[in-house]
Amino acid sequence: MHLTASHPFIGQPAAATRRAETALAAAIALFALLAALLPVTHLPVHYHDFADQRGWLGLPCAMDVLTNLPFALMGAWGLLWLRRVPAGRIGAAQRVLAGAFFVGLILTMFCSSAYHWAPGDGGLCIDRLGMSLAFAGLLGLAAADRVSARAGLALAVVIGIAAPASALIAWAGNMTPWAVVQGGGLALLAFLAARRRVRGALGFSIVAVIVLYAVAKALELADAPVFALTHGLISGHSAKHLVAALAGWPVVRALRATILSSRS
Repeated sequence: MHLTASHPFIGQPAAATRRAETALAAAIALFALLAALLPVTHLPVHYHDFADQRGWLGLPCAMDVLTNLPFALMGAWGLLWLRRVPAGRIGAAQRVLAGAFFVGLILTMFCSSAYHWAPGDGGLCIDRLGMSLAFAGLLGLAAADRVSARAGLALAVVIGIAAPASALIAWAGNMTPWAVVQGGGLALLAFLAARRRVRGALGFSIVAVIVLYAVAKALELADAPVFALTHGLISGHSAKHLVAALAGWPVVRALRATILSSRS
């Protein structure tokens, strides 16, 4: 395999890999314990009252619906780049997990659009079910890149079960497990970002994903202020969709770099 400076893959001793896998498993166990033991929290009363309620051509909450389109565009774009990566240039686990991430982005577009068409508790559950696959694929890809393929696939399976389950629990009235999945996932990304890439890694920037997530979350929390600041041009929640869709860009960029390096 021809390696370039843009993808400094390294090997690591089996003992170091096992230690990292054990640390990852311990963190997951801790988050599961927190989800079970922390007090029940409820969805804020006015959670579904988004700042931009304007319709367009009969489409209710038009901006919050239409700004989900970039999720599907990024997902489709990523799948096209992934298909072009030559066999053997990235690990098999990375290929599968990147594919799951991009398909998850496409599902996020459909599920989030359905929620914003008629915001409510049931629709919010559907919204979160849609993003669960993207979340599982992204976290699994990060673990496969920085720990091992086995860790990546296992983490994706765990998140693929925990995220939908916590979304259903949230629908039943307890937001705590979903909050733990989100916060725990971010903590895991930070842990993985501090580790060096392993052989066969895709090599995407986990830090860039974290930064984009933080910006998207800040925009979500500032829904009405952003709407007022932009004089009704765009709300914080609509802007959040646009920024969150960009979380696929670091992965697409890494795929593109891999393809270009294979031609040199």
